[in-house]
Amino acid sequence: MRLVTVIAVSAALLAVPQAATAAGPAECYDRTAPVTYEESRIETPALPGGTRVPYELVEAGGFTPYARAVTGALCRIRSVADAQRVLRREGDRLWRTAVLRAQGKVHLGTIERYDDRPLYWTRLMGTRDLRQWQPAFPLTEAQRGELLRTYEYAARGISSTDFGPGVRRVLVSGFDPYQLNGEIRRSNPSGASALQLDGLRFTVAGSRVQVQAVALPVTWSGFDAGIVEDAFGPHLTARSRQRADLIMTISQGNRGVMNIEQWAGAWRGGSPDNNDEGEPEPVPPAPRWPQPEPQPEFIETTLPWAAMVAAGTGPWPTALNPRLCEWPAGTRPDPAAVRCHNDGSTPGSQAQSGGGGSYLSNESMYRSNRLRLALGATDLPGGHLHISALVYPADPLVIIDEAFSADRRATVDQTVELVKAASSAA
Repeated sequence: MRLVTVIAVSAALLAVPQAATAAGPAECYDRTAPVTYEESRIETPALPGGTRVPYELVEAGGFTPYARAVTGALCRIRSVADAQRVLRREGDRLWRTAVLRAQGKVHLGTIERYDDRPLYWTRLMGTRDLRQWQPAFPLTEAQRGELLRTYEYAARGISSTDFGPGVRRVLVSGFDPYQLNGEIRRSNPSGASALQLDGLRFTVAGSRVQVQAVALPVTWSGFDAGIVEDAFGPHLTARSRQRADLIMTISQGNRGVMNIEQWAGAWRGGSPDNNDEGEPEPVPPAPRWPQPEPQPEFIETTLPWAAMVAAGTGPWPTALNPRLCEWPAGTRPDPAAVRCHNDGSTPGSQAQSGGGGSYLSNESMYRSNRLRLALGATDLPGGHLHISALVYPADPLVIIDEAFSADRRATVDQTVELVKAASSAA
């Protein structure tokens, strides 16, 4: 069977996306109300005049009913408490369905099961609706923000990371698609890996292992609000029965290599995120969570990287990346003073980037492990894995073809094996 989905310009194909936006009474929404830059991409076509790719992906994944469910439910809500309950339920249902679909336990849609994009765009439709919702009762902006957080945390798996009894506990994170201005079809193999890993159980050397996974946003504002710490923190406290035995952040990196990053740096370079925002600055402190004093400029991985390299996973080579970039003492932020090398940080220097750069992937490693150190979990392995980037079909009207599907599946399957290798060695 040929695995090719083509975006065609036709009235019949446009009918489904239009219906998805029309659910619920018109008076329940103000469709002129502002949304985020990221949410505005929902209306983006592959080419001018073409069908809107996000709607096409939601439909191809079988997720249109889940987008409609949130749209319709909001118009029936009569209190903030009811909204909290409904949004937690709908977010959790979306995440759980995406995981079951990815793992082949339910069959939805026409697009292959490793695809992370239907979840991304469906969740984004839900947050857009929440911003434009005009409820029949008073709602402050602070309350709306709490409802957005409730829905997002549930729809990202953050509200459902509890482990079962008697298992070795592994918590990992992936990321949303990003760089969508240049390529609206983007997938993120780390987000696809999170869907494969969530709830995974296996046995190694007589020990039962359970993996839980979450999907992180590609937004500086989301990180500033503490989403990384909220995801990992409950599993890093010393007396918690849910304390993890290993944590790993995962993101897309360079093509053709799986890099275990040796260093994460306390500096964000300010490259534009999914909201087209970004300012170069030190990584800010996290709200609601403790911080090490003083804040470390670099944090070194404690993942069992040698065992991961030796595990012989494929198709891509796996390596430890020891590179970092720093400013000698007193020279930040002079770009001409930056020094990059593989020899570890110099005493008194300040971070410019970890091995994986100074974007949100570096910061996911830095924040999760900064919190790990602050909570005294120094015995708990933690670090970051950059996995191979994807290559998209040459025809901009093709959402997915056999080559793209096989490439993503191979990368995701290798990521799962590397998590298993780390879990076995920890």
